[in-house]
Amino acid sequence: MSRSVGLTMISSLVLVVEDDEEIASLLEKYLARAGYRTTKASTGLAALAHVQRLQPDLILLDIGLPDIDGFDLLTKVRGSSTVPVIFLSAMDDSTDKLLGLKLGADDYVTKPFNPQEVVARVGAVLKRTRGVAASEVIRHDQIEVQLDSHIAIVSTETGRLELPLTATEFRLLVCFVRSPFKTFERASLLDACMPESDALDRTVDTHIGNLRRKLANGGQEGYIVAVRGIGYRFARSTGV
Repeated sequence: MSRSVGLTMISSLVLVVEDDEEIASLLEKYLARAGYRTTKASTGLAALAHVQRLQPDLILLDIGLPDIDGFDLLTKVRGSSTVPVIFLSAMDDSTDKLLGLKLGADDYVTKPFNPQEVVARVGAVLKRTRGVAASEVIRHDQIEVQLDSHIAIVSTETGRLELPLTATEFRLLVCFVRSPFKTFERASLLDACMPESDALDRTVDTHIGNLRRKLANGGQEGYIVAVRGIGYRFARSTGV
């Protein structure tokens, strides 16, 4: 399976809500191979916390959770979020499928499933529900990232300046701008920005250094703070 994926796919975060650890790990493995970032929750309460804190791009939701019914959980999620949801269920019942779709699910996969099919459905749902993603622009302070054209621009006193970023540097910047002030581990940055690479975690340091320099050249000094023993956070350094 090719691991060459588009930027939108690489930058998408999939929340796997599944209490079966083996199934959850299998899904994460296949999603990571396809270039997605993943996080998981084994209970409904944990899933709600992840939705509020991480704002995932898509949720794979098991109906049979230990603390809350998946249908009820979707209702709670829909109270505050339009995030795409794909149900995972051992119940192959048309009534359940119709209920799930009526409550706001975007797709329904019956167990046992082929994990490659699930990954394909994730891609299809994201493409359908994020039709505007190709022209999406994300910003933080004076930094603007245009996902469709693969361009990063900074605003300076003399005008707007395009940064000459490599593909890896651009993907790093996307991660940071999407989640400013979040502390990223080196390994998570490596997985998000170089999923096809077997490079060591410390390889990220080199790319971070280059990105810092290019941001500084564009008048955006002090961004990307090193967090000792963990990784990096996208915030201006206080110089202390």
